[in-house]
Amino acid sequence: MSPLLYYALPALGGYITLSIFFLRRPRLLHTPHAPAFCPRLVAHRGGSGELLENTMEAMRNAMTQRADLLELDCHLTRDGVVVVSHDKNLSRQSGLNKDVRSLDFEELPLYKEELEVYFSPGHFAHGSDRHMVSLEDMFQRFPQVPMSVEIKEKDEELIYKIADLVRRFDRNEITIWASEKSSIMKKCKAANPEMPLSFTISRGFWVLLLYYLGLLPFIRIPEKFLFCFLPTIINRTYFPFSCSGLNQLAAVVLKW
Repeated sequence: MSPLLYYALPALGGYITLSIFFLRRPRLLHTPHAPAFCPRLVAHRGGSGELLENTMEAMRNAMTQRADLLELDCHLTRDGVVVVSHDKNLSRQSGLNKDVRSLDFEELPLYKEELEVYFSPGHFAHGSDRHMVSLEDMFQRFPQVPMSVEIKEKDEELIYKIADLVRRFDRNEITIWASEKSSIMKKCKAANPEMPLSFTISRGFWVLLLYYLGLLPFIRIPEKFLFCFLPTIINRTYFPFSCSGLNQLAAVVLKW
């Protein structure tokens, strides 16, 4: 055995042993900070699989179905109202090819009579309520319901308005900052650091890498929530059965 291996193998064995030990006993290295709630059932776009997405009717139905958390996306109108809308442009949702930013809140159109369910192609949601709602109205109607607010664009005015609304309604512990981009998440954290964070795409892959390298037990993780697809459902409802497992995995990564 070479002198290098003589020292390297015991060191590697010790590192692996310590990594596994602390992975199973993280509280020995880190002080736990449990979130105020532990959601298992999330109503995506307020329950878009059953009624028109992001409407008050869909939100009430989600609560009836015992959803633990409402997942929302927000944009800002021309007159400064934070509106609950998945898309920046209203074409898919209403047929009006205009951005939310170009209209006042009172000018926002109704949703279409039916909308295709995003993760279930060929299936359409309907509902009697077709009105878009403001985030403030959501906070008033569901004061104790946990919500995840996703920010899709680096819009500081939008971010700070949401942060102020959360403070005004005393929802710091039950409203989650969410975004796909780490650059946006940094601005969200700066606007209201008391709100819990969810993982961005890059941070999610970073934690996965740390896990496989054995470094995860030694790294502090500030995020408290991870939203991910349930493979047994997403593969059955979203991807064609003709797709191979590799294609399905690639599609998940690209869409996520």
